[in-house]
Amino acid sequence: MEHIIIIGGGGTGAALAHDLTLRGFTVSLFERGEFLSGTTGRHHGLLHSGARYAAHDPVAARECIQENTILRKIAPQALEANDGLFVAINESDLAFRREFLDSCRDCNIPTEELSAEQACSFEPALSPNLKLAIRIPDATMDAWRLPMHFFASARANGAKFHNFSEITGFHKAHGAVTGIRVFDHTNHREYDVKGDVFVNAAGAWAGQICSKAGIKLPLQPGPGVMVAVNGRLTDMVINRLNRAGEADIIIPQRGLTVLGTTVWLAADPDKVKAPPEHVSKIRDLCAEMVPAAKAAPIHSIWSAPRPLIVQQDAQDPTRISRTFDCFDHKERDNLDGLISMIGGKATTLRAMAEQAADLICKKTGREIACRTQTEKLLHYRIFYKAN
Repeated sequence: MEHIIIIGGGGTGAALAHDLTLRGFTVSLFERGEFLSGTTGRHHGLLHSGARYAAHDPVAARECIQENTILRKIAPQALEANDGLFVAINESDLAFRREFLDSCRDCNIPTEELSAEQACSFEPALSPNLKLAIRIPDATMDAWRLPMHFFASARANGAKFHNFSEITGFHKAHGAVTGIRVFDHTNHREYDVKGDVFVNAAGAWAGQICSKAGIKLPLQPGPGVMVAVNGRLTDMVINRLNRAGEADIIIPQRGLTVLGTTVWLAADPDKVKAPPEHVSKIRDLCAEMVPAAKAAPIHSIWSAPRPLIVQQDAQDPTRISRTFDCFDHKERDNLDGLISMIGGKATTLRAMAEQAADLICKKTGREIACRTQTEKLLHYRIFYKAN
């Protein structure tokens, strides 16, 4: 069976390794740092219902609700099924109500309207200015454990994983990628690895990987700042009832609360810093929904770069679609053997992997059905026990 090389040890790489091993492929994955040390290990941990995108990005919204449903079945141990509320605080929020409900219905996202009194009975910390709320099936995920379930399942089925192993270049012959050059940061040595298909699953760093092969991706990192405060201010995910913008999500994570997020476009995901003014902006706007967010002690501040598919210059980053795509560089750049997975959300990691694995089957002449929609994932601790 063909040997598939995956570049990138985040959630999508883990999910792809799991999918491919179930289809019988030989799989090796290479990550330049520690596993999950990129965007996967730094997002806010929201399992999207898709409601956030229903009005302006229905493709991504439908992807999210479909994967939300699947992940609840195959990895319930990594999720807190706490649901979410979209809250109306002012007249502008109320004016968005009808469009929001219609858009959710069109995307098959279930909703339940609640009065202010009903919502406050669930979440007493909500603003006294609350007008109404709409309940949707958001949930909280463990940003590290969920992908580790994929890693564990893939390793148990024979996948090989190499961390601190940076791809420094590609080997090509006759218009195709035939191998990679790897620098082992642990042992400070270089070596080559041959393969049949190479998959660029490096997320916000995917453009850097493609540049090593002399090709360009329509991708740009879109960093965002998040603030974790001490204390669990709410038990449900809280969203502002308005078009998706900045600083409009509050996510409970164990004994902390994550406030987020902002967004801007950056050139290099390795040179992103959290602007200090974003912190006060996040706290001020989140406090309009939950006043306690303003005074709660800050536990930590960080940023994570989103892998945004950018088709034109000067796009508003809040309106760039959060959908995903899979590029066969044979068709796009006349370079065979290389595939890139870009875009998407942590919520849609499994679907991204399925699309890439289907393409790999097509390229290798295989007809093997995907099983990841129903195959329950092994516990993440198996990763440290499997050979």
